[in-house]
Amino acid sequence: GGAGAQEKKAEVPAAEVMPLWPGEPLGGTKDGFIPTLTRYPHADDAVRGAVIVVPGGGYAGRADHEREPIARFFEAAGLQTFVLDYRVSPNRHPAPLSDAQRAIRMVRSRAKEWHVNPDKIAILGFSAGGHLTASTGVFFDGGDPQSEDAVARCSSRPDALVLCYAVISSGPKGHQGSIDNLLGANASAADREQMSLDKQVKADTPPTFLWSTADDAAVP
Repeated sequence: GGAGAQEKKAEVPAAEVMPLWPGEPLGGTKDGFIPTLTRYPHADDAVRGAVIVVPGGGYAGRADHEREPIARFFEAAGLQTFVLDYRVSPNRHPAPLSDAQRAIRMVRSRAKEWHVNPDKIAILGFSAGGHLTASTGVFFDGGDPQSEDAVARCSSRPDALVLCYAVISSGPKGHQGSIDNLLGANASAADREQMSLDKQVKADTPPTFLWSTADDAAVP
């Protein structure tokens, strides 16, 4: 039994970490952080739907417990799985959103190579990562067909959102620390209003599954 288990474990391909951008990230980086996408490939070539996992951390960091364990769960469930490591404070909006949009475009642009159904790309985020995830569902475009970059030619619209105890509002009941880290403590009322995502939902916002817990004191 033990040898069989070891043999099975050895068959799982190693995760692949790649930079999101070909050079410096769009908009630059204030702390030298290089955003990445980590891919968790399967041993076979079956075409699957995909999920991009976005860890939380108050737009100040990226929580370890909301990245690889989540990716491995969805990998075992049969999805092509990715983890986004995006820019956080002192980088400000739109840097995180640019990274998340780029991740969606990258998965879609390499769908054939990575055995992904390009029409079934979900993005799932926790806490402030949930705010970033929700942002991709209300701020997206169809890509730039004139771009020389194959990634930039692809749509950044996710096909589904999963929001896990997500920061949504920038209002009085929202998680102000996350919003301050994203926009800066002295952000204008107009900028805060724009990033209150409950006010940005449109008819073409992707299908969304939201969940939280009744006793969440941090993100009520």
